[in-house]
Parts: sequence; C-alpha cells; structure tokens
Amino acid sequence: MSEAIGLLLVIGALLVFSILASVLSNRLGAPLLLVFLCIGMLAGEDGLLGIEFDNPQLAFLIGSTALAIILFDGGMRTHRDRFRVALWPAISLSTLGVALTCTITAAGAVYLFDLPWTVALLIGALLSSTDAAAVFGIFQSRGVELKQRVASTLEIESGTNDPMAVILTMTLTAAVANGAELSVLPLGQAVIWQLVLGLLSGWLGGQGFILMARKVPLSFTFLPILAASSAILVFALTTRLGGSGFLAVYLMGYLIGNARLAQLVHILQVQDGLTWLGQILMFLILGLLVTPSHLIEHAFMSLCVALVLIFLARPLATLICLLPFAFPWREQLFISWVGLRGAVPIILALFPWLSGLPDQALYFDVAFFVVLVSLLLQGWTMTPLARYLGLEVPPQPQPRQTIPLESIGSQDPLEAWEFPITRECPAYEHKWSELNFVSPLAFLGVVRDDQWLPPKNTMRLRENDVVLVMGKSADVEHVSRVLAAGGSGSQLTESNFFGDFSLHGELTLAELADFYPLGQLDLHTARMSLSEFFIRRFHRRVVVGDRLRVGEVILTARQLDSQGNIINVGIKLGEEGP
Repeated sequence: MSEAIGLLLVIGALLVFSILASVLSNRLGAPLLLVFLCIGMLAGEDGLLGIEFDNPQLAFLIGSTALAIILFDGGMRTHRDRFRVALWPAISLSTLGVALTCTITAAGAVYLFDLPWTVALLIGALLSSTDAAAVFGIFQSRGVELKQRVASTLEIESGTNDPMAVILTMTLTAAVANGAELSVLPLGQAVIWQLVLGLLSGWLGGQGFILMARKVPLSFTFLPILAASSAILVFALTTRLGGSGFLAVYLMGYLIGNARLAQLVHILQVQDGLTWLGQILMFLILGLLVTPSHLIEHAFMSLCVALVLIFLARPLATLICLLPFAFPWREQLFISWVGLRGAVPIILALFPWLSGLPDQALYFDVAFFVVLVSLLLQGWTMTPLARYLGLEVPPQPQPRQTIPLESIGSQDPLEAWEFPITRECPAYEHKWSELNFVSPLAFLGVVRDDQWLPPKNTMRLRENDVVLVMGKSADVEHVSRVLAAGGSGSQLTESNFFGDFSLHGELTLAELADFYPLGQLDLHTARMSLSEFFIRRFHRRVVVGDRLRVGEVILTARQLDSQGNIINVGIKLGEEGP
C-alpha cells in the first residue's frame, strides 16, 4: 500500500513539475518536449531521484497509446483545404522521403563506422520519422504562424510518415534478428498491405464514430471519452490485423474533424488536454528509461549520425521529393531544416530492444541521442529561421470561440461566434448599425462586465466587450475581419506585411501598371489578372502570404477562395524582394 502511494506521489510530482516547467521553457526559448525529456532523465537512476525504471514493455505501451492519441488529435485539426496545396508534396515526403532519409543516413553510418548494412538501415529507419507535435508546439509557444503551404506540408507529412517508419523498422528488425537478406518485393508487399489496411480501418472507424455521434443520444460529457476510446480501439485492432494503426487513427481523426459534428468543439477541448498529457507522460517515461551514463559509450557515433541526418539526409530527401512541385527555395530550405525528431524514433528503438537483438542498447542510445541533438539544434533555431526566410504570416482574424449549430438543420451550416473587442479591432467604438458586413449575420448581443446585454443596433462596442453573433460557417472569415483583431502577441501586423492597400484579384497587370511602376511587361503577362499571375507562378498552390516582385512593387496574396483563386492582393513599394 505504501509503495503504491509512493509511486502516485512521484508520478504526480513529476507531472506537476513538468507542467510548471513549461513556463520557464517558453521564456528561455527551449523546446517544451526537450524539457520533459530532461526532467525524466533527472528523475532516473543517474539523476536526483535515482528512480530505477527498466521496463521497455510498459514504455512501449504508454508511448504507442500516447502517439495514437496525438495522431488522432492531429487528424481532427487537419482541415480539408490544406490538402489543396500540400497533399501530394507531403505524401512524397512521407513515403519516398522516409525511404531516402533512411538510406542516406544508413550510407553515412556504413561509410563512417563500417557497420553492416542491415544494422545501418535499421538505425536509419528508426530516425526517418518527423514530429509535427514538437514543431507546432514550438511555433505556438512563440506566437508564430507559418505560411499555409509550409505548415500544411509539415503537418500532413508528420501525420503520415509514422506508418512508413514503423513498417521499415519492423521489417528491418526481423531481418537483423533472422540474419536474412533484404528483399525489395516482400518489403513492398508489407508496405502496401499495412497502408491499405490502415486506410480502410481509418475510414470505417471515422464513419462509424460519425454515425454514432449523430444517432446515439449521448451527452456531451461522454462524447470526448468515446472519441478517444474509439481511436485507441481502432489503433489496436488495425495493428493486431497487421495494418498501420497510426495511419488509421490519423485518417479517422481527419474524417471526424471535417464532418462538422455539433459535438466537435467539446471533443477538441478534451482532446487537447489528453494530447498534452500523452506527450508529457511519453517523454517522462522515455527519459526515465534511458541511462545517461550509457549514452556516453555511443556518443561519438550518435553525434555523427545526427549530423549526417540533419545536414545531409533530410536536405537531400526534401530536395528530391519537392522537386516536381516547384516549391520556392526558401520553403524547401525551411522544410529540410525542421524535420524535427521527437518521441517516435525513441519508441521505434524499443522494437529491437523488445525483439532481443544483439547490441540492443546501440539502437536505443543512438535514437535517444539524435533526438536530443535535433531538439537542441533544430528546435532552438526554427523560429528565427522562419522569420529570417520570410515564412511567417500575420495571424488570421478568427473568433475566440466557435459553436457549431448543426442540430438546427439549416441547409448551410450555422455557427455561433464569440469575439472579444480590443482597441485594435476594426469594430472598436462603432455602433452595430455602422458596421458593414458582406454576408447575412445575426447579432445576439454583448457581454459587458459579466452581464449579457440584449442586441440593439445603436449599441456602441467598447473595449473588453464580448460580441455574440450567428452566421453561416462559410462567412466566418469576412465577419472576423470586422470583429476580430487578428491575434495577440504577434510581431507582424497586416499593414506592414501586406501593405496599406488591397487590390481585387481580377484586376489585370496592365490596369495596375497605369498607377504603379511595374517595369516592362510582355503582352501576355500584361493581360493576366493578378489571380492568374499568382496561380501561374506558384503552380496553382497559392497560399496567403505568397509574394511576387514586379518592377518596384511587391504583391502579396491576402485572401483566397476555397478553390485557391485570389480575392484580394496586398500591394506596397519596397526595396526587398519576396
């Protein structure tokens, strides 16, 4: 009894300390997941608490469950419009990119340390998966918003490259254990089977949950728990059948997140807490599992492998995979640098351990050391690099809270929105009757000094008011431009990023040249609209924040429709190119 209470005391203390340490992490600029890892190491047998933990089975169970929850959450937060600009580039990175990263890293290990190819390839497979949670956790803590093409590519890649890394790791682990030679055909068949079964299971799981959410009269309290439980069930069942459970839960989450369920807001709120709890537990357990003194034995090899991975394998794989998609060089450079390694390589390194391979400590120590180097080197530099390369965009205006009203049964999905009024908000100090909206909108009143005031057209909006409105979900962007301030704490404002003036996307370059110094334009280009000009230059993958320099003018895509056509373009004179 006392031992159980003591264990609970230690777990509770570690969790509390880890969460409180996140405040210090943000101030120092350190990657949050690195902090969790270090706390686990400090609590381990070589650390301050001296906790002896040598249970890879438990670590694998906790890590796999946490990863399933994290990928499920990532799928729910992946919006359909991101696939327009990033699906195929991300798929290329998550399949061919993983294979290239694995092979180039292995080649470096063979060349530098004369390792057997099967061992080197297994090390490469362990390290071939990136961690979106680590990347976007860092950007969120810094208040940085990336261009959609870059952010979507990284997000979809990280959500879909885990299955490929798992398949390679399992296949290579079996090859090393059995002393068998690698064969391309069986490996290809294993990849296809796991992907197909993962996609099928994810689709069935997602559709099944959506049907339950709409038909079964469950309270909002139970739906988030049902969602997480269903994700774990689909993950375990798919894995048991030989498919990719990680791909299944990601697809399941994507289907649920884009189904416009009335309960989605409640699911996401609970899921956010579960995801952070999973990450904290996962990194604490992995930190406890490692013995820092053992890392020294393989430190030189691990450092060399990390440098090969970061400076050679990832950049080459990114260059090859993105070559057909004509990504701007700045974006290719950034994507190659932020292939951050997180918990997945360490968890995958438990496969050789659990399989009883010779030199099992080698795989775990190398994976752990490389993750530490990646978090230190890449994690600390990615935010300054994003700003230096001009890939940061101003935060999009949006409601503080959105409540879907799916149960009303309207042909067009309806939502209720909550907008806090600040001095930067365009609606500040205006009467409701003075505001002009391009779409129909219902004014539901204002919360002022914790009191709800019924709607009146003569009501003047003050600082700290909270405006409640209802409208079509498709119109949220137009409404937000009037009632929202565009995000807090950002270093960019819309005026200094886009310019003080906006032009309609249908305006031709010839018409624009009558007022601005665009330089010499050929006849074909002059007849193009601004929208057509951007679409041609960016191969139909235009996103907000894309820039083109024409003569002495900088044009910036400011607003797009759902098909990727430009509605508004910002314009300003400037000396620096895009």
